[in-house]
Amino acid sequence: MNTNLSTATSTPGPAVFQWLAPLAYPLVRVTAGLLLMPHGAQKLFGWFGGHGLTGTGQYFETALGMYPGVAFALLAGLIEFFGGLALVLGLLTRPAALTVAAFMAVIVPTHFPNGFFWSSGGFEYPLMWGLVALAIFFHGGDRYSLDAKLGLRI
Repeated sequence: MNTNLSTATSTPGPAVFQWLAPLAYPLVRVTAGLLLMPHGAQKLFGWFGGHGLTGTGQYFETALGMYPGVAFALLAGLIEFFGGLALVLGLLTRPAALTVAAFMAVIVPTHFPNGFFWSSGGFEYPLMWGLVALAIFFHGGDRYSLDAKLGLRI
């Protein structure tokens, strides 16, 4: 039995699924990165309706009790923006994914008081992204990544 999930021959079903199967993992990795980047841009640059470092830092201090808030906002913004970019490119994929997963592990408990559902500010969304990042960490960059192109085996 072929256990390599990266090959089209391991995908049952119509031929079109076998042909498209190798794109499934890069689609998840790239989408995860692209969806993380705007959150980082909100914190770092105030883009997309964000509050920038100062506003986010104040929120981190007052609402989350994280001091110094600006330093935590900077760290969070860097992880989301540049970690997301690394996932998009598949560059240093495992370290980037592990950093995102660790960051989400810190963020999930801050959402516990709001319950499960993200629509109420619950922990569902950061938990899901943490697990996606953990899965990417386990899998690595795969063949459609700069890691593969550059021969990086991390």
